[in-house]
Amino acid sequence: MKELLELLVKSLVDDKNSVVIEESETAGTGKAQVLFRVSVAQSDMGRLIGKRGRTAKDIRILLRALAARNGHHVSVDIVD
Repeated sequence: MKELLELLVKSLVDDKNSVVIEESETAGTGKAQVLFRVSVAQSDMGRLIGKRGRTAKDIRILLRALAARNGHHVSVDIVD
């Protein structure tokens, strides 16, 4: 999933070298929980979030759907 997230983010931003994705996993109640923290250059932040947060929301929906098929729970945070 991290590879898919990286591909999506890098396709949206101009400065591909500034993309950093940190992954942390916690054992929850039955389902494994994975947290992705995405960091991009300040100039690309608007592109990643999109108008009214739609791009970020769509990325989260896509990853959650993929994770649900595998019995996991995923969260994506975009950090400054």
